[in-house]
Amino acid sequence: MTSQNQRRALITGASSGIGKATALAFAQAGIDVALVSRSQDKLEAIATKAREAGVEAKAYPLDLAKIEQVKSEISAIATDFAPIDILVNNAGMGYTNPLLETPLSDWQRVIDLNLTSVFQCIQGVLPAMRQQQRGTIINVASIAGQQPFPDWGAYSVSKAGLIALSKTLAAEERPHGIRVVTFSPGAVNTPIWDTDTVQIDLNRSAMLTPEIVAQSILHAVMMPEQAVIDSVTLMPSAGAL
Repeated sequence: MTSQNQRRALITGASSGIGKATALAFAQAGIDVALVSRSQDKLEAIATKAREAGVEAKAYPLDLAKIEQVKSEISAIATDFAPIDILVNNAGMGYTNPLLETPLSDWQRVIDLNLTSVFQCIQGVLPAMRQQQRGTIINVASIAGQQPFPDWGAYSVSKAGLIALSKTLAAEERPHGIRVVTFSPGAVNTPIWDTDTVQIDLNRSAMLTPEIVAQSILHAVMMPEQAVIDSVTLMPSAGAL
């Protein structure tokens, strides 16, 4: 049984990086967490850590790349873990390739996961948030959605689209008591740099840590309901990359 004042969050991409750090930061702040990503084992390990902080935590394995299933699956999670007060759309993929050399299949894969799956997660949670007349939706974009970086074309377009989606959603949902915050971090030292779709070598020690980003997300979530941080651009002191 959840008390009326207990806050509950659904976090995608929660098995590593920013999502994992956000889940643990939320747990330390007393926020219950529903954890979504592909890896059941990794999610269960994080859920165990979150429970040690005294909150409820549940793992929900789901492949957000299968976009035709996302809306219904997220809606089911939101019902099972109700009431969801906070949605953190963090799941996504990195991708580097010159635009001329980007296959259509790769382009679609990036857009599907980084933008369309977020749209479907929002649709899965929004009806319940409207019904309760409150909620906070956090969309994790990127500095690459604000300025161009060579070889990051598909990724940049997906994140620019996410920024536009966030702005439109904020305008539509403000009358329903729902806040929307866009986070655009510079380079963050996460496993994204180890994936086979990112071919670039950077100084990871100069990057933001996932924990720094998570604390900023927590700050935005904990703002009084009468206030909202519309967007955050969070940069490493050494620069974007």
